[in-house]
Amino acid sequence: MSKESIEELSVIREKTIVKTSIIGIVTNLFLVGFKAFVGLVSNSIAVILDAVNNLSDALSSIVTIIGAKLGAKQPNKKHPLGYGRIEYLSSMIVAGLVLYAGITSLVESVKKIISPEAADYNTVSIIIISVAIVVKLILGLYVKKQGKKVNSGALTASGSDALFDAILSSSVLMSAIVYLIWGISLEAYVGVIIAGFIIKAGIEMMIETLNDIIGKREDAETTKELKEIICAEEKVYGVYDVTIFNYGPNKNYGSVHVELPDTMSVDEVDRLTRKIQVDVFHKTGIILTGIGVYSFNTSDDEAAHMRNTVQQTVMSHDWALQMHGFYADTENRTLRFDVVISFDVDKKEAMQTLYKEIGDLYPGFELMIIPDVDVAD
Repeated sequence: MSKESIEELSVIREKTIVKTSIIGIVTNLFLVGFKAFVGLVSNSIAVILDAVNNLSDALSSIVTIIGAKLGAKQPNKKHPLGYGRIEYLSSMIVAGLVLYAGITSLVESVKKIISPEAADYNTVSIIIISVAIVVKLILGLYVKKQGKKVNSGALTASGSDALFDAILSSSVLMSAIVYLIWGISLEAYVGVIIAGFIIKAGIEMMIETLNDIIGKREDAETTKELKEIICAEEKVYGVYDVTIFNYGPNKNYGSVHVELPDTMSVDEVDRLTRKIQVDVFHKTGIILTGIGVYSFNTSDDEAAHMRNTVQQTVMSHDWALQMHGFYADTENRTLRFDVVISFDVDKKEAMQTLYKEIGDLYPGFELMIIPDVDVAD
């Protein structure tokens, strides 16, 4: 894949993320204004806290824009892979603000329960809250659709959050209707529920950001999709050692090993791996910086028999999760393969066991057994 095509698609992605995020910010700020007005006029803590929740959504959208801008900043000698990870620091700050807002909201709601004050809803208040729910639903569906379109996890999450906010706003609307019909004030209790969700969102945001900074196992669906894309190529027998490195939101680099027939020329391998890079980037947004190759015996019957024997021996151990990259050179008496080893066993002891067992099976063969880490599902 050419550098130009990657950059062009990245620019399109950035513009879409920024545009969608700006729409989210403007919409949420309008909702904040309307709900804050209704909450103050009707003396409703639930509506005011709903406005606070929308304000936190606007802040999240701002962070998304910052991430898109920083992620698009050109790498330099000091930071050859860009500045995308800076957004994780911004996300931690926003998570702290959301958590603070949630705790403050909880305290205020509890005060209202201890010292209740009657709310004063009217028809206009009900209409405004109802319209806000519809707006939030439309916004959520739009943002989620755009997120899937440009493969942006941040936008997809924001869209899902907006749809959930519509449900919370519906609970505020129901409490208002209950008060108007039966005169029962539930809004302080609804405020406690909303505050709880705000606190939960802040904690989850903080944990998720910490996981991104530390590094985590790649989503199984992403790994599965990447393997399916590559395995769709006719000459690819298998895909292994999938590793994805995250350098900021929507900025993922990866490396894989593909198993190819030992009859392919270097030119054929080069054309195939370049095609794989293009397909993977277009469909997942992941930039494959390295594609290693395992050679597959295609004409040696003895090697095929050895493969089956070795695989049975290796996989007889419950700590051996996978064997791949097998190649036997019967003429020069060399044998090599990789084994994915579970974290539940001492790697050194496992390797000693394998070298002894395979060495006993094929004395005189030079063995090269590479231990792989269980980094992907």
